Amino acid sequence: MVDMTHINGKEKGNIRLFALSTCVWCKKTKKLLDTLHVAYDYIFVDLLDGEEKDGIIEEVKKWNPRCSFPTLVLNNKDSIVGFKEELIRKKLES
Repeated sequence: MVDMTHINGKEKGNIRLFALSTCVWCKKTKKLLDTLHVAYDYIFVDLLDGEEKDGIIEEVKKWNPRCSFPTLVLNNKDSIVGFKEELIRKKLES
């Protein structure tokens, strides 16, 4: 597994963001997580190469078969695909 970048904040479980460095919706999702001050890990999939990239894409497909971005994985049980601010807030503020 590739190392993801960790952002410190309030612990709300295992939160992972799979994003693209050039995606406006990915940036909005990351900014929302920062605004909510939650701890999370993220990775810019488009900046990976070879086997690392292939492995991460397989992981994303488990949660989002279309492999679109952003894909946010919560506690290895839920995923939110796309920038859905209200849903993200609801899941993380509870």
